[in-house]
Amino acid sequence: MNKKLNLKMLQDLTLANGISGFEEEAVEEAKKYLSDTLITDRDSMQNLYIKRTKNDTSLPTVMLDAHIDEVGFITQSIKPNGLIRIIPIGGFVAHNLPAHRVKIRNAENKYITGIITSTPVHYKGQDKELSLENMFVDIGASTDKEVKEHFKIDIAMPVILEGVFEYDEDFDIIKSKAFDCRAGCASVIEIMNNLENENLKVNLIGTLTSQEEVGTRGAIVATNAVKPDIAIVMEGTPADDTFAEPYQMQTKLRKGPMLRHMDPRMIANPRFQRFALDIAKKYDILCQDAVRTGGGTNGGAIHTSNSGVPTIVIGVPVRYPHTHHGIITYQDYENMVKLATAIIKELDSDIIKSF
Repeated sequence: MNKKLNLKMLQDLTLANGISGFEEEAVEEAKKYLSDTLITDRDSMQNLYIKRTKNDTSLPTVMLDAHIDEVGFITQSIKPNGLIRIIPIGGFVAHNLPAHRVKIRNAENKYITGIITSTPVHYKGQDKELSLENMFVDIGASTDKEVKEHFKIDIAMPVILEGVFEYDEDFDIIKSKAFDCRAGCASVIEIMNNLENENLKVNLIGTLTSQEEVGTRGAIVATNAVKPDIAIVMEGTPADDTFAEPYQMQTKLRKGPMLRHMDPRMIANPRFQRFALDIAKKYDILCQDAVRTGGGTNGGAIHTSNSGVPTIVIGVPVRYPHTHHGIITYQDYENMVKLATAIIKELDSDIIKSF
């Protein structure tokens, strides 16, 4: 693993603009890090397909997936005083948002910085109930005419969270936005590059899929195209080590990637899940497993596709996902790549049939 290159890839991918439905820039950034010998294709949904030149279509197909979209907003209307009403694309908690910076892509494909509105402490008596349905962005305009004619902003324009990338080498901490799921995308890219010339017993196809945050829409299309026999979903999964009771913590930083047994949208194939946990033990790769009562991943769409696809989810723990600022550790990312790589190398037709 080239740590310096991986950190640069994580920086460029997490800071790339690409909310659900507007993933083009993030896809272009991802393509820069793929080996020239890999074969890539893109569909109208902005799903990116990555294939090895050494693939053998007679072998069972493994789909290695991560979603490339991030949460954000879209402009919905403009008030006479120049404030821009936005509606969420993906899930947010309202109190995480006021006074944070965003960028709006205007009609000329330029980015205009704005601030999500908030009430100053001096006017606390004017407070209204905080709600995602009543969010506005202030770009400094005073009229709706200024917004439209000077800033070239109208309705249906993407609004992206503005983040900052930092790496603390002493503590191995990375801070940025959109680790959900650009950390997963980075892992798919790294694994596909590393395995390009390997003699595998499977047909490996990587997918960076769109619109996961609004209902796994890209994964539905991609799965129909790939028709996998088995799937590994790489994710940036919510860490619980800052709020859960110690006995309930299942996704801690520095404890390795998480293998999710279930969430409301998927129960992981138990035989494939057991195989993955055994591989982690065999190669002494740090990992943790979890049962979740909330959330969902592309695995929900993939595992029920075609005639049913045995699927597991491997996720790097992310503190504060779906906000402007998340935290992961490089060692967790590294172990996520190691685990998925080891699993793919061990798979063959007989093992897959046993699932």
